[in-house]
Amino acid sequence: MAIVLGADKAGERLKNLVKDYLQAKGFDVTDVSAEGQDFVDLTLAVAAEVDKADDNLGVVIDAYGAGSFMVATKVKGMIAAEVSDERSAYMTRAHNNARIITMGAEIVGDELAKNIVKGFVEGHYDGGRHQIRVDMLNKMC
Repeated sequence: MAIVLGADKAGERLKNLVKDYLQAKGFDVTDVSAEGQDFVDLTLAVAAEVDKADDNLGVVIDAYGAGSFMVATKVKGMIAAEVSDERSAYMTRAHNNARIITMGAEIVGDELAKNIVKGFVEGHYDGGRHQIRVDMLNKMC
């Protein structure tokens, strides 16, 4: 499993903090950020890398998380969630099988960002009754 990170200029500092945190925890981290990249292009780059393996996950950080969330949900077969708390990050993995989360660097602080990412990457999809909704989401794009 690789954790794919991306951030625009507004999210760069928080992304680097999250990257260091994940690497210290032993996760394989791929950073697709490029200087001057718009959140649209970087979200598409994260989604493309996430799509390369079934167990890859993505985290996109911009100023508010909303723009990159909108982009991620336009990618066929990609389930994404905009999160600003640990419980939502964990539950979107457990119930929605989300593969990408987005966060806003102007909303989420450093420690909260680490906890959000921890909940997301350590969470597991529960399957079962949730698969019906996941199938519905996947048919939408």
